[in-house]
Formats: sequence, structure tokens, C-alpha cells
Amino acid sequence: MVETKYYNVAGHMFGISCDAECFALMPNYVPFGCTGSKPDFVLSIGSGKEPEYTEEYRQEEEGQVIVCGKTADGMPVFEFVWWGTTAGLLVCHADYREGRLITTGHHTKLAIDNALMILYALATALEGTVLFHAAVVSHQGRGYMFLGPSGTGKSTHASLWQKYIDGTALVNDDNPVVRIGDDGRAVVYGSPWSGKTPCYRNVSYPLDGIVLLSQAPYNKIRRLSGLEAYASLVASISGMRWDKHIADGLHWSENQLASHVRTWHLECLPDEEAARVCFEIISNE
Repeated sequence: MVETKYYNVAGHMFGISCDAECFALMPNYVPFGCTGSKPDFVLSIGSGKEPEYTEEYRQEEEGQVIVCGKTADGMPVFEFVWWGTTAGLLVCHADYREGRLITTGHHTKLAIDNALMILYALATALEGTVLFHAAVVSHQGRGYMFLGPSGTGKSTHASLWQKYIDGTALVNDDNPVVRIGDDGRAVVYGSPWSGKTPCYRNVSYPLDGIVLLSQAPYNKIRRLSGLEAYASLVASISGMRWDKHIADGLHWSENQLASHVRTWHLECLPDEEAARVCFEIISNE
């Protein structure tokens, strides 16, 4: 029996329609459950005929491929491939307010999470909301976000803060959401998507600092501003930049963050000193 449940992440509500077997794969969404009224988007999940489409772009990372394209009548399609096996295909309306995920029986959980992250990122891109690839911790009521390419050490640095900086807690380890309010202030939120570390907390904190990480044989931190701060954000934000409409929304959010949120570049080792150097500079400035 198909039913619809509603969830709220960073103030954006969405609905998911599927059967009980499907919902059993989604315990990470439970902390975000809410009562439905007017969702930003709705995703229906089930089996069916796979659509034909023309590929336009693809993204590959650690065995996972997301192929983006369009059907003959212009509907956006995203195919999720895990180590050569298709897990599902997401077919969207042009405004990304509705989507249908066609599952294949393989890696269904991966397909569900990817479909929802894509719909969420695209449906909210014009509302001052961005989905980051980052790790976030909280300290004394404020949030601090660590950026960098996969393998840079975002999770490691977050764990070092938890170990050595008293009062630190993990907010999200892979896909936090940042939303810019009407007052221009940025708030970072936990989400149902947290990569390899299960951290699905429905919490939020004022975003007080962003740190771009890179590996080095020493620990050194410096403040970024202007174009450097802007550039540090772009690679870590999810979105279809080949779609001008979406790209304009992302650009506005990135410009707001670069202008109003303190940003640093930390070259570091994976050690206690790195966490303390980072924390001391951030707290003193």
C-alpha cells in the first residue's frame, strides 16, 4: 500500500510517496518527519519502465556515477549507477517540484538518497538554500563547516575538534544544508544525508565560520576574502550549473556567504595541533 509522508529540512518541506517496504529503508529521515500541507516538492518511488533519454552530463566519484540528461519531451532525467549497476532513474518535472524514482531492485537505498538530495538541491536553489559536501560541528551555539575535496580530511578534522575542543558536537558529516535568511544571516542545518558516518540530527546553528582544508606537512591557517572566499565555496555546493536558472540562484547564495561568513584556508596535518590552531584563530577573530 502506497502512502505519503512529509519531512522538513532547513525549513523546506517535501513529501515522499512509496510503500512500507520502501519506508523501512529510510530511518535517517525519521528525525525530520512533519505534518504535510504545501510541500516544496514530492517524490514518488516505485518500479516501472525505464525512460529513454539523451545524456548531457555525468559525474563520477568513488565508484558512483550520476548520468544527467533529458527525455524527448524535455523532462530532466538522472540515472544512478553504482559500480556498473543501475540503482534507479529519477524523472523530474522541469521546475523540480515533482519527481518519480524508478527503482531497479539494486542499491535501492542509494537511489532514494541520491534522488532526494538532487530534488532538494534543485527545488530550493532559488530560495537562498544550498546543499554542501562538507562536515559541520557545533561549539557554544554556533556552527563551523569544513570543506575540501573527497579524501582531504573533513571528517577527520571534525573528529579532532570533537576529541580536543571541549563542547564540540558533530552536526553532519557529509551533506549539511545552509540557508540564508531574509536578514542575510546564514544558518547551517543537519540533514538526512550524512555519508559514511550516520549523523542525522534535526538541529541548526548560526554559521560562524567556514574552513577550506588541504593536506600539508605543517599546520597553517589564513583568512580568505573576496574571490578567494567565493571560489572556496563553489566546488563544495551541489547543483546543476549548466542550467542558468539554477546557476543564478547558487551564485546569489555563494556571493552572500562569501561576503558575510568568515572563511579561512587551513593547511594541516591530521593531528591535535591542527584542531587547536584552527579553533584558536576562529575564536579569537
